[in-house]
Amino acid sequence: MRLLLATLSMLLFSTLSVGVESPDALVKRTAEDVLASVKADKDIQSGDKQKLFELTEEKIVPNFNFEKVSRLVLGKNWNAATPEQKTAFQSEFKTLLIRTYSTALSKYKDQTIQYKPLRMAEGDSIATVKTVILQPAGQPIAVDYTLERTDDAWKVFDIVIEGVSLVTNYRSQFAQEIRQNGMDSLIKKLVDKNKANSTKAG
Repeated sequence: MRLLLATLSMLLFSTLSVGVESPDALVKRTAEDVLASVKADKDIQSGDKQKLFELTEEKIVPNFNFEKVSRLVLGKNWNAATPEQKTAFQSEFKTLLIRTYSTALSKYKDQTIQYKPLRMAEGDSIATVKTVILQPAGQPIAVDYTLERTDDAWKVFDIVIEGVSLVTNYRSQFAQEIRQNGMDSLIKKLVDKNKANSTKAG
C-alpha cells in the first residue's frame, strides 16, 4: 500500500506548453492539475481502469525519460543488448510502469503533498525535488524526484521513495534475471506480466 501511495506521486507530471519552469514549480503546478482531474472524474473514482491508464499515459509519458531510465536500470546489460532487445525492453518496461502508476492513482483518497524548498544552482542540468506525501491515517512518505534538463524541458529519470531508488530497485531485480537466464528471458517475463495485468484490468 505504501509503494502504491508513493508511486501515485509519479502522476504529478504533465505537459506544459509555456516556457521552461523550474523543476519544483513544474511538480507543484502539475500536481494540482492531476489531483483535480482525479477528484472531478466520477468514472476514475468508480475504478474505471481504462480511464486510469489513459490519464496516466497522458500525464506521465511526455515528462518521463524512459530511455534514460531503461539505460540506468539495465546498467552494463544495456550496452550488451541488441537494438531489438533495447526497443522491446523499453516498450514493456514503460507499460509496466504505467500500469503500476495507474494502480497507485486508483488508491488516491485524501492525501496531500508537501513541497520542500529546491536547492539548485543556476545552470544545473540535474535537480532533485523533495516532497512528502501526508496521509490522514498513516505515516508521511518521503518522495524525492530526480530530473534532468533535456533540450527545453525537465524530465524525471528516477524516484527515491523512503530512501529506496526506483532505478536501483529494478536494476537489482533485472540484473539477477539476466545473469541467470538472459535478456530475452527478462523481456518475456515483462511481456507475460503486462498481459496478466491487462487481463486483470479488463
